[in-house]
Amino acid sequence: MNLKVVSTSPTFGYYATEPLEYLKTHGAQIVLAPQGKKMSEEELIEFVRDYDAIIVGIEKITAPVIEASKKLKIITKHGAGVDNVDVKTASARGIVVTSAPGANSDAVADLTLGLFLSLAREIPFADRSVREGKWPRLAGVQVNEKTLGIIGLGQVGKKVVRRALGFDMKVLVYDVIQDEAFARQTALRYVSLDELLAQSDFISIHVPLMPSTHRLIGERELGLLKKQAFIVNISRGNIVDEEALYRSLKEGRIRGAALDVFSQEPPAGSPLLSLDNVILTPHMGGYTLEALRDTGLICVRNILDLFEGKTPQFIINPEVLK
Repeated sequence: MNLKVVSTSPTFGYYATEPLEYLKTHGAQIVLAPQGKKMSEEELIEFVRDYDAIIVGIEKITAPVIEASKKLKIITKHGAGVDNVDVKTASARGIVVTSAPGANSDAVADLTLGLFLSLAREIPFADRSVREGKWPRLAGVQVNEKTLGIIGLGQVGKKVVRRALGFDMKVLVYDVIQDEAFARQTALRYVSLDELLAQSDFISIHVPLMPSTHRLIGERELGLLKKQAFIVNISRGNIVDEEALYRSLKEGRIRGAALDVFSQEPPAGSPLLSLDNVILTPHMGGYTLEALRDTGLICVRNILDLFEGKTPQFIINPEVLK
C-alpha cells in the first residue's frame, strides 16, 4: 500500500510504538512532527501538504491547512474531541474525520481523582514547602463521604463515578442526556446545574466544547459554589471563564481548583499562575502509556480501514462516505 501518513500530534508515536509498527507492517509511510515544536498555521500547511492521511493532536487544523492538502482523504484525531478541526471544510472536500473516544477515558478519570486528592490535601503546596526547607502544618479535608458533582456523564464521567464510589462519595450529575440505568446502578442523582454547583464539595467537568458549553461556568455559576468547594476542569479550557475563576480563588470565595486545560495553551501570563490554591497541569489527562497506545491504534486502524474500502470507527461526518 503506497500510503503516506503524517502526524502533527506531539505524542503520537513517541511514547507508544505499537501504532507506528502497525502502520509500517501494512506498508504505509509515516512522518512525525518534531516533538516539542508548536507549528504555526503556515508551517502546518507546508508540513501536511503531500499526505493522504493526517493524525492530529490539539493543534488547529484550519480550512487553509485542509485546503492546501490536495491528496488528503482522512483526518483522524489522536483523542476524543474534534473542536480543533474544521470539520465543515473537511466534509465539503469529501475528507473523512474520525476520533478516538473512550480510549483514554481511564487515564482521564484517574487524573481527575488524583486532582481531587491533591486539592483536598494540598499535596503540591506541601511538596514545594518541604523542598524550600519549610515544615508547614497543613490541615486538609477528606474526600470520603463528600458530595461529588459531575458535569457531563459520558465515558469519562461514568468512570469518575465508579472511582468516587470507592470513596463512599455521594454523586450528583448534570447532563442534558440522562442514563437512568446507570443512575440506578450507581445510586447517583440527576439534578439541575445550579443545584449541583450549590450542593457539591467537589465538582469535575467532562463535557465537550460546543456553543452551549462555552463558558458554561462563569461568574454567576461560581457564585453558587460552597466556600469550601473544589472545582476541576479536565475537559476544555473555554468551558470555564478563567478570569472569573481567578477572582473566586483570589478572594477566597471557593477553596481551590485544578485545571488540566486552558483557553490558551500553555497559559503564559495567566493570573492563575500566581495562586497557591490552584493546581495546573499541562493537558496531560489522556497521556498514559496505555492510553496513548490504544488511542494511536484506533487512529491507524481508521486510516487503513478507509483505504482498504472498509468503514472506519467513530466517524464524525459519516455523510462523506455516501
